[in-house]
Amino acid sequence: MAARQPERRGAQAPGLAASPGVQRIGHAERALLAGEILSAYAAAKLALRRAPIADAVSSLRASAPSGAPADEGSLREALRLGRAVTRLLRLVPGDTRCLARSLVLTRLLAGRGIEAKLVIGARTQPEFLAHAWVEHAGEPVLDPGDGSFGRLVEL
Repeated sequence: MAARQPERRGAQAPGLAASPGVQRIGHAERALLAGEILSAYAAAKLALRRAPIADAVSSLRASAPSGAPADEGSLREALRLGRAVTRLLRLVPGDTRCLARSLVLTRLLAGRGIEAKLVIGARTQPEFLAHAWVEHAGEPVLDPGDGSFGRLVEL
């Protein structure tokens, strides 16, 4: 009988697992990335207070380098950043649910010239629920939910 693998806390949806061969970053790089994520979180909260969501997303993408064509490297980087945002914002007090995570990741990707769509979806059954996630090259880089969310808008 095979040994049972321990269940990972915060496991991601299928397809969002860490890519094989991805190098881990050192402590200094990790600290810089954490600072960048927290700064983007503050900017996202402020942008949402000042403007409707479409304008907030535009302001978070402002002055970003133009997006390079999507490739395997950009998808790997988008997934890596998505995991980092999810892990760090879990520890932050306040509202760090799907919309906040999506706005933060949108800003980080834009700053690296990686094109991404922020998707907002909803379902009505068994109860109304809305959800936001980010996609790069048609692939989710944040958890898209259980598949029951119809797309309402892509920003």
